[in-house]
Parts: sequence; structure tokens; C-alpha cells
Amino acid sequence: MTLPSRISLLTLSLALAACSSTPPAPEAGITEPPTWQSRADASSQTLPDAHWWQAFSSGELDRLVERARHNSHDLAAAAARVRQAQALAVIAGAARLPELTLGVDGSRQRLLRGDGNDQLDASSSERTSTSFGTRLSASYEVDFWGGIRAARDSALHGLDASRFDRQTVELTLTSAVADSYLQGLALQEQLRIARLNLKNARDVLGLVEARQRSGSTTRLELAQQRSLVAAQERQVPLLEQQWQNNRITLATLLGDPVQALPNTNESIATLRWPAIGSGVPSDLLGRRPDIAAAEARLAAASANVQVARAAMLPKLTLGADLGSGARTFADILDSPFYTLTAGIATPIFNNGRLRAKRELASAEQEELLHDYRAAILAGFADVEKALNAIHGVDRQRQWQDQEVQEARTAFALAQQRYSAGAETLLTVLETQRTLYVAQDQQAQLHLARLQGSVALYKALGGGWQVER
Repeated sequence: MTLPSRISLLTLSLALAACSSTPPAPEAGITEPPTWQSRADASSQTLPDAHWWQAFSSGELDRLVERARHNSHDLAAAAARVRQAQALAVIAGAARLPELTLGVDGSRQRLLRGDGNDQLDASSSERTSTSFGTRLSASYEVDFWGGIRAARDSALHGLDASRFDRQTVELTLTSAVADSYLQGLALQEQLRIARLNLKNARDVLGLVEARQRSGSTTRLELAQQRSLVAAQERQVPLLEQQWQNNRITLATLLGDPVQALPNTNESIATLRWPAIGSGVPSDLLGRRPDIAAAEARLAAASANVQVARAAMLPKLTLGADLGSGARTFADILDSPFYTLTAGIATPIFNNGRLRAKRELASAEQEELLHDYRAAILAGFADVEKALNAIHGVDRQRQWQDQEVQEARTAFALAQQRYSAGAETLLTVLETQRTLYVAQDQQAQLHLARLQGSVALYKALGGGWQVER
């Protein structure tokens, strides 16, 4: 071999190797902020783990989450999609090795009348012809341009995306169960407060009625108190309706009818909100399954671009057959033979179909690149919103607790002074309304603080980490 021939062969080999490698997916091109804006000291706290809901110290919540993970139809459907992606990955990777086919056949031919013709094995001298054959065939497409490898890579990235999607479904499910359970506890607390305030309103009504009978109060004051009692009466069935709707939603998440949902024995006051570390923003890319799924789909789209480019280039196919045949089955292996084939096929005219497929793959890659960037920004925003919500509620709660305490004292004093005739009913009514609103707002803030923890766990990926 001469030197120019060697150089040409080396150049061709390097060119083929360059064409066969799958190009990497484009970078996101987003600069992560160094710290979270809402709370800079959160990076020193403990990051979530895979069983983050156990940090609320609620045995009932733990049982409900495990029940949902075993019974959820959405989670089962996501698992089935993972198995579909696994099968597609096997199908795509099968073309990288030769395909082998083994066949055994037999035939019997009989000439019914006449002398026969050249297309028949039977003739007038031998009207019955019997033959047996066996063949082992192998075919293989040489992956010069990397299209087969890229198709396999695309399927594997699709499998990764499907697995990440399943993790996203599970994280969404567990967060929804926790959120719904906490809402139910909060509604129970609000219902308790509403019934307590109804009792207080009835007590005041009894006092007003007694004073009206003695002539020390007017019918207007009596009507005002009766109106307040009616408003409190209406609030109780409203909260009961909301609580029942919440139970229906929670039962649906568990994959059960509402009749199978057990009653809760916990109170929202017994739950605690844990200290949650948010780390730094750059850690989020490896801790959220939805971001990992978007990255995997982008990598699959990049491989699909390589597949579309390879389809526009020539294809080399190799084949080999090893066979044997005889007129009796016992002699089927007495006359073996082999056949070798090779063929090159290249597109000549397809009216732009292959070029359009390449453009389609490139456009899909660009779309998924923007989806990936959007997923990253949405993840940052979710964490910032959760941290901001927790910080804001913590600042409100201390003042809300003081408001409830002062409102309770004001109502007790107004009730005592009204009984002694030193205060008007208007003051009692106003302190009643203020106390109820303050207590109801206190329960809502307690719920908001717990829900903020759930939202932060979800925003941080719930302790999940991508396996590289």
C-alpha cells in the first residue's frame, strides 16, 4: 500500500468516526444565581430526603402517603410507560448487532395430468416431487454514519425521561396527599372554632334575651345578636361541606372511594414544620426529576437529528446464508452451501422527504431546548416562591397569635361589662366578630405554614437526586 493510499484510508476512517459519534445536547445557557433571594442562610440546613413527609411527625400522614404510592392509578400508568420505554430501547438497540434467522421448510408437489413444464419439479416421468431445506441467514447494516447508534441513544434518553417522569408523578402525588391531608386538618380546626364561636354567640343571645325580657335592652339589640347567631349557624355547614369535599379529594388521590377513607384522630396543632435546607440554586438541576426529564428529552432530540442526517447518506448492508437441501429429510444436511451478499443503497430522489425530516428533528431539538430552559427557570421560581411564602407566614404568625390573645381578652371584658350594664351590645358584637376572624385567620396561617413546607419539599425535588 502506498503512502497516499494510507493517508486516504486514515482520512476516511477519521471522517467516518466523526460522523458516527452522536453530538452532545446543547447547553441550557442559563447562569444560576449564587444564592436564593428569599433566605440566604437556608443552605446550611438539612436538605430533604426521599421520605420527606415523615418530617411532619404524623403517623396518619405516613400511612396515607404509603397507601397512595401503592394504590395510585396515575403512578401505575407512569410505571407502565417506563416499561414501554424499556421495550423501545431494546428495539432500537437490536439493530447494532446482526440479525439471525433460522428456517426449516419442506414441500411436496404432484403433477395431476399432462407432461408438466419447466417451472415444476414434478414431470410426467416422476409425478411426485418432495424436497426439504434448512437455512441460517444473517443480515447486518454497517453503521458508517452513526444513525443506528444515535437511534439507540435516543431510545435510552427517552427511557431516562420516562423514569424521571415517573418520579415526577410520584412527587406530585405525595405532595398532593400531604397538602390535602393538611387542608382537612385545617378545616377541622376551623370547624371547631366556628362551633366554639357559635356557642359563644348563643350564650350572648341568652343574655340579651334575658335583658330584653326585663326591659333593659331593645328589640334592635336582640335582632342584631340573632343575626350574628344565624351567621355563625350558616358558617358551620359551609365548613362541613368543604371538609367533606376535601375527604373526597384525598380518597381519590389514594385510589379509594371516600367510604374507605379512615377518620383522622390528629389535630393540626400537633404537627410541626421542620427546618428545610434549600442548598444553592445550582444543586436544583440534579434534584428535580422534571428538570432531569427535560434534559433527557433534549438529549434524545439531539440524537434524533443525527438519525435524520444519517438517513440521507448511503447504507451498506451485508448478508450471509448457510443452507442445505435434499429430497428426503434424512439427507437434509448432505448438501450444504453458503451465500454472501453485500449491497449499497443511497437516496437519489424523495421529493425533499429526508431533508424535511432533518429539519423536523432540528426544530424539535430547538423546541425542547427552550422547554429545558423553561423548566430550569420554573424550578428556580418554585423554590423562591416557597421560601418567600414560609418567610412571610413566619413574620405574620407572631402578630396573629398576639391578635387572637388580645381579641379573646377584649371579648371576655366586653361580655362582663355588658352583663353589668356598663357596655353596649354593639361593643360585644364587634369583639365577637373580631375574635372569630382572628381565630380563623390563625388556623389559616398555621395551614399556610405547613403547606409552605410541602411546597418547598416539592420544589426541591422531594429528596430525589439524578443518578449520573
